[in-house]
Amino acid sequence: MRSSIHMLNRLKFLSVKRRFELFPPYFLMRVKVLELSDDWSMARIQLPLNWVSRNAAGNMFGGYQASLADPVPALACLKKFPGYRIATRKLEIDFIRVGSSNLTLHFDFDEQQEELIRQELEQHGRSTPCFKMSYVREDGKVCTEINNSVAIRPKGYVSKHE
Repeated sequence: MRSSIHMLNRLKFLSVKRRFELFPPYFLMRVKVLELSDDWSMARIQLPLNWVSRNAAGNMFGGYQASLADPVPALACLKKFPGYRIATRKLEIDFIRVGSSNLTLHFDFDEQQEELIRQELEQHGRSTPCFKMSYVREDGKVCTEINNSVAIRPKGYVSKHE
């Protein structure tokens, strides 16, 4: 997969939205970027309910939802904090209602949180912010709430757990 990421990043004639959609796992999931701000402060990404994503009860698989939600905050942090090693630290998903239609992932990265992260990086050299996201059904109801913690570390940082 690493080579497909590098190949897609070299295709500068494609928009960031389109490169995201063409990333092999998301292409196979038929993900569609509805909105994406240039600085990744806001993203709306559609996850379609189809014969592949539908579980035995006819609703969206939770693993599909997790797969799309996992990298979005990390990608936003890569855009806002270049030069750091960034990865998802923890992903918590609360399935409130069934995902009985196409779902739209709602991600917002507000200026206040960005400033707090910048302060932590300046003071401590690292930060582990938590981002709240949700999946919204076509009827406008939130079906899934997500807490995604991202580890932002200096390049070369070695965890005591590695």
